[in-house]
Amino acid sequence: MSTPLLLLAYRLATAIAEPFAPLILAGRARRGKEDRARLGERLGRAGVHRPPGPLVWLHGVSVGESLSLLPLAQALRGERPDIGLLVTSGTQTSATLLAQRLPKGAIHQYAPIDGPRAVARFLDHWRPTLAVFVESELWPNLLTEARRRGVKTTLLSAKLSDSSARTWSFAPAMARELMGGFDMLLAQDERAAERFLTFGVCADGMADLKFGADLLPVDGPRLDHTRADLVDRPVLLAASTHPGEDEIVLSRFAAVLKTPEIAAREPLLVIAPRHPNRGAAIAELARGLGLSVALQTEGADLEHVQILIADVLGDLGLWYRLAWLAVIGGSLIDGLAGHNPLEPARLHCPFVSGPHVSNWTTAYGELQLADAVRIVKDGPAIEDCFRAAIEIDGRLTAMAARALAYVEQKDAEARAVPALILDLLP
Repeated sequence: MSTPLLLLAYRLATAIAEPFAPLILAGRARRGKEDRARLGERLGRAGVHRPPGPLVWLHGVSVGESLSLLPLAQALRGERPDIGLLVTSGTQTSATLLAQRLPKGAIHQYAPIDGPRAVARFLDHWRPTLAVFVESELWPNLLTEARRRGVKTTLLSAKLSDSSARTWSFAPAMARELMGGFDMLLAQDERAAERFLTFGVCADGMADLKFGADLLPVDGPRLDHTRADLVDRPVLLAASTHPGEDEIVLSRFAAVLKTPEIAAREPLLVIAPRHPNRGAAIAELARGLGLSVALQTEGADLEHVQILIADVLGDLGLWYRLAWLAVIGGSLIDGLAGHNPLEPARLHCPFVSGPHVSNWTTAYGELQLADAVRIVKDGPAIEDCFRAAIEIDGRLTAMAARALAYVEQKDAEARAVPALILDLLP
């Protein structure tokens, strides 16, 4: 079959543009969007040696996709300790979290840009036996060159968003070439499988890697110490928030404190922003509402503090275990598409979410059917949930129990995926 013309045009265009990549990456580094010390990896220049023997390469572009690969990475390391394990991602936040949580011996690198030379350098060095991509990673040069070299490729939790499906509809032959070339494609859900079928690509099954993860980690002594500091104080959590969401949560918490009986219980609102470098800005918002605030990075003393900014990475495991209620960020304003509801569910933490959750459509839909989550459509609804949590409403506890039962069943199904990946290895 001949190569689609648009794919040839893409290769030519990226080859022409690639000499400018170092300048573009340097500019992104100045804006804090790239790791200046590791820009070479983005150009395909490896930062470490390749381990001997077969190598499995796992790729997830940002935090959510990267973290969904952790159970697979741990299973592969446990079942096949003889193989090398390379994990790539594209953002600094994902790199930091992976460095903390990858199994021993796994290597993290930044993914190369999709330029022909960068891709060739990357593949020349790493020579993967099998490449595992997550969700909608369809980089044309990377995929076609890997396949040309005999690398087996798989796409797990495969999905196409509305916008991606519309874009690919203008290049159906190119889409069919890229999507149809995977040795195994497991769709995220039935809806995703139907989307791929419109391009003539039949999924080999279904699997959602967002399930199957371990509990978020926590330092046991620190958990005990923090719980002792907060004894009898209601703890509310706003997890993975973005600009625009902090204002909503803070204003509703301030409104709750106007009720004397609630204020007397000294509730604590913990805000864990998606990007921790926003901590100082959130603190200013809180002070503007007359709230006492502390930042975790400044060694906060929790006594009499009303707002704690958890401006560090990797602490959600602590706060989900302590929270009486969590509000899941990325969902309260349009354009963000929601964040992971499974993490609080596994820890039996009651949680609510805004309506903008297109990244997690299937999970939220099933959680709603199970009456295991509450969708809040405006600020007053969040305020009502805050009051219910502080007043120890038994309905929230029951909701958390149903969410835990749901996620335990789905996690068990997802843990069958590593066996399918192992079947593709020599």
